[in-house]
Amino acid sequence: MNPVLLSWCIAALATAGVIARPFNWPEAIWAVSGAILLQGLGLLPVNLAWHAVAKGTDVYLFLTGMMLLSEVGRREGLFNWVAVLAVNHARGSPRRLFALVYLVGVVTTTFLSNDATAVVLTPAVFAVARKAKTAPLPLLFVCALIANAASFMLPISNPANLVLYGNHMPALGSWLARFALPSMPSIVVTFIMLRWSQRRELAGTCETDLPVVGLSAGGPVALAGIGVTALVLLLVSSLDLQLGLPTAILGVLTSVVVLWRDRAAPWPLLKDVSWSVMPLVAGLFVLVEALDHTGVIRMLARMLETSTVQNASGTAALAGTTIAFTSNVINNLPAGLIASATLLQAHSPQRVVDALLIGVDLGPNLSITGSLATILWLTAIRREGEHVGFFRFLAVGSVVMLPALLVSLCARLLTGG
Repeated sequence: MNPVLLSWCIAALATAGVIARPFNWPEAIWAVSGAILLQGLGLLPVNLAWHAVAKGTDVYLFLTGMMLLSEVGRREGLFNWVAVLAVNHARGSPRRLFALVYLVGVVTTTFLSNDATAVVLTPAVFAVARKAKTAPLPLLFVCALIANAASFMLPISNPANLVLYGNHMPALGSWLARFALPSMPSIVVTFIMLRWSQRRELAGTCETDLPVVGLSAGGPVALAGIGVTALVLLLVSSLDLQLGLPTAILGVLTSVVVLWRDRAAPWPLLKDVSWSVMPLVAGLFVLVEALDHTGVIRMLARMLETSTVQNASGTAALAGTTIAFTSNVINNLPAGLIASATLLQAHSPQRVVDALLIGVDLGPNLSITGSLATILWLTAIRREGEHVGFFRFLAVGSVVMLPALLVSLCARLLTGG
């Protein structure tokens, strides 16, 4: 078989494995197996594979910090404490509880990233549903969908933003000028459509006036660690610095302080962290590098450059829509990598770049495989015994994502630039 065609087949089969999870094997096994197969068959030089793995260093560090913060918060009862407060403020209304969770999700995604919403907020929301004795899925869908819908409000709101812009991240002021307006309809339309799709499950009443549970001794430390991390990430973003290292340092520091205060060993905490996401991300980076090695990026760059010359606005709309759907086929991290390399070679104007970013960030709301945040969300709900299949998520995602993408792209293109 032709080496180029064989590389494409391996990448496609590995991606299909991540999506379908045959034999209920974790997503990471399929991505890593594809990467190893490319190496074993000599289709990708070893140095290029290691270079691809190294590209994800900032993402690995970022995820490490966020997952440690999440596990410390869960261990110290922070999520149960938040759950009781949310249930009591909802005053017996599942619809009001839905809106409260959505608002918290917007804030968490904006200032801590969509991955934080997946790994930090999702366990808290599951605790909320249990305390309120209401259907958990409408509230859990909030965590999954707002994680992507609000993920282009700030540069720090999504690691995919770092991947797409690389070393050319816009300054914070320029970012807000370009994305604040498109983010608003994304958040509002996602709320409206998700609320409508879950209207039956949100009928009736839920528990209220629950006794407020006290935080453990390490609870305030965990809460402070999450708050400080949000402030530091905002500062680091404004200085155009990488986010991974400070996030990892703060996650480790918070964990060490809590464990020292509790006089506890670190092994139980480390055991419960979902480390399998790291090889998953690394494997996806290698699969994309293989596609680049076969010349796909050069071909896409030529097509994008030709189309932009003919009609820049039309190309921006088409590119944003195309990558939104593509992200659900190959995941938005590799899609962002492909887009970044393509844009670098095509020298695309700002409106095309921005439309691609909106597609990369918002498009994954269509399916469970669209973004790393959604995969992390799946991992979090599986730990609690809840399962959402591909088609069940697609039924909700198709109702929510399509109108949100349309209005967000229109908002960005109508502002010019």
